[in-house]
Amino acid sequence: MRIPRFYTAQSLQADDEITLEESVSHYISTVLRLKENAPIVLFNGNGADYTADIVSPHKKHTKVVINAQISLNVESPLHIHLAQGISKGDRMDYALQKAVELGVTEITPINTEFCNVKLNEERWEKKHAQWQKVIISACEQSQRNCVPTLHPVTSFSQYIGLNTNLKRIILSPGSDTYLSGTPRHPIGFQLLIGPEGGFSEQEVYTAQQIGYTSVNLGPRILRTETAAVTCISILQALHGDL
Repeated sequence: MRIPRFYTAQSLQADDEITLEESVSHYISTVLRLKENAPIVLFNGNGADYTADIVSPHKKHTKVVINAQISLNVESPLHIHLAQGISKGDRMDYALQKAVELGVTEITPINTEFCNVKLNEERWEKKHAQWQKVIISACEQSQRNCVPTLHPVTSFSQYIGLNTNLKRIILSPGSDTYLSGTPRHPIGFQLLIGPEGGFSEQEVYTAQQIGYTSVNLGPRILRTETAAVTCISILQALHGDL
């Protein structure tokens, strides 16, 4: 049976006793019903795992003692910054979850011309918190111990104007270039994927004018969340660790 693994924002060090956050404590004591002395694994995004034992389970403040640090390298050597057009419902959550499982380094949700999600500032902040939870949960499941950076929601025009040393790619079904033919880049890739309706012709044109390479994934049109998974998988298989 696999030992349960949890994220905590706290500093972790062998022999320390800490109290876990309420959400983690609730899951440990109420959902999993773990008892005193049960083993767990913790990580805080610093690139290591920490073995620990439960001292006293409680739905709001579970105490644990940390036993040892375990250095594990499960991160991809390929830097991928996913700029994902914001989509409705569970599609965005799915795209982010799978992107994390596949090893992306950074994620930026972007507002585009065909984006159908319109929220005020307060609701965008709540969305950001929700997406951060999705990312952390995907790290827990996939054994990643470095949490990908989630950047704030950014407009298309603002995002493509940012300076980067990464190879810039925009997904466009009308392109004559296949993503699978993309040569390796020494720094990594900045991958731009549209929402449900894709990018407008003007957006693709503007991106191309400032250095983005337009690519496609073949003759079939994929859903936005499928496109994200496919693009990252191709890049990881060609240049990463898949």
